[in-house]
Amino acid sequence: MLTVADVMTKEVITVTKDTSIRALAELFTRHRISTAPVVDAAGDLIGVVTESDLIEQDKNLHIPTVISLFDWVIYLESEKKFERELQKMTGQTVGDILLTDVVTVTPATPLSTVADLMSSQKLHALPVVEGKKVVGMVARIDLIRTMTGQD
Repeated sequence: MLTVADVMTKEVITVTKDTSIRALAELFTRHRISTAPVVDAAGDLIGVVTESDLIEQDKNLHIPTVISLFDWVIYLESEKKFERELQKMTGQTVGDILLTDVVTVTPATPLSTVADLMSSQKLHALPVVEGKKVVGMVARIDLIRTMTGQD
């Protein structure tokens, strides 16, 4: 049975919370990647940032519906969601747009498990970790290559 260790990319391009949005876009373009792990000063995984996070900077802002009742403003939608959307759209650094709830795998994870995760959670790439350290990335294309026998 193939595992993540058999197909993962070992030379991982990481970013920090201080990486600018422009530098991130340049990394994605230059290296033709769509996901980058975000690490702290110790090299520990603290989040991921994706092309989708960058694209959100160009979308239209959805203003939540509110009701004004006496002196109260009642949000009919999540006020937190609106704040997060606004933060992502106006973000200047990776720290403003990263996702901190990260799905990870280990080198020993079977590829069938990776396929299930990617399919069920609509993910394109996953950080491969040992403890908190990023040791690789596994992407959909890595799974597809196993079907063709290409490395």
